[in-house]
Amino acid sequence: MNKSICMDVANAKQEKQRILKWKALRRALIIAHNYQPEEIQELADYTGDSLELARLAAQTDAEVIACAGVIFMAESAKILSPQKTVLLPVPEAGCPLADTITAEDLRRARQQHPQAAVVVYVNSPAEVKALADVCCTSANAIAVVNAVPQAEVILAPDKNLADWVARHTEKRVIPWPGSCCTHNAVRLEAVEAARKAHPQASVLVHPECRPEVCARADAVLSTSQMLRQARADANLEFIIGTEIGLLYRLRKENPEKLFYPLSEGMVCASMKLTTLRHLGDALEFMPQKVEVPEEVRSRAFQALEAMLRIQ
Repeated sequence: MNKSICMDVANAKQEKQRILKWKALRRALIIAHNYQPEEIQELADYTGDSLELARLAAQTDAEVIACAGVIFMAESAKILSPQKTVLLPVPEAGCPLADTITAEDLRRARQQHPQAAVVVYVNSPAEVKALADVCCTSANAIAVVNAVPQAEVILAPDKNLADWVARHTEKRVIPWPGSCCTHNAVRLEAVEAARKAHPQASVLVHPECRPEVCARADAVLSTSQMLRQARADANLEFIIGTEIGLLYRLRKENPEKLFYPLSEGMVCASMKLTTLRHLGDALEFMPQKVEVPEEVRSRAFQALEAMLRIQ
């Protein structure tokens, strides 16, 4: 092992020790999205999707939540745990999908479609959630849309998720024209190439993918559903159509099975910003405290609660 690699290993070990020290001193909990780097997932108390993590954190007695993810995730944690200190180790870690819609945008959409219910995907800013009738996740979006009483539904901000839901409801779904750049970039050709390379593998894709990609998959699933499917399915090979960070957990939980990325390019730059040093600095110095104004928080909480009543 050369000198630079030895130094990197030593530095990583030192950072991990610092994180664990300050985590204990702060009575902190570390939550990490499934798309985070492997070394961050390894240190987390919980890994999962954004809302799942926020709910788990709210159920603990931790005083501090260190959120290894992006801003809307940290906001969700604060919405559900207003009494806790929420830290975002990299304040500039945003979400291009969430950035496609603002509260003012949604107000205008409501004015244009006054009879429509407003369903907002959790991958959105707190101010947008606060204007929703109900929130949804990629796992329950179909159930949520089918549960609202209105015949028309504005589903924002992901147009591909809206298209997927529209195919599974009799209601009129009005999509917002946003998309996740990581999922939306994948083309049908990538599916065909992956199937050719791994003909025995099942293709699992996220509903944020393009409609033609979803149509060619064996199953369209959220990340949590992919994890469950991989455990339960008798098949031993899977092509995974979501951010490549999920493959780490899939392989860890299913060492006897093989997992291939649908595309090596499915990398969310924002999710990969968090480093061990960022996490250590956040816990030691606590400079990046996430705040959500109470008026916004309480309304967003109501939209999330409305969703939970449907599940």
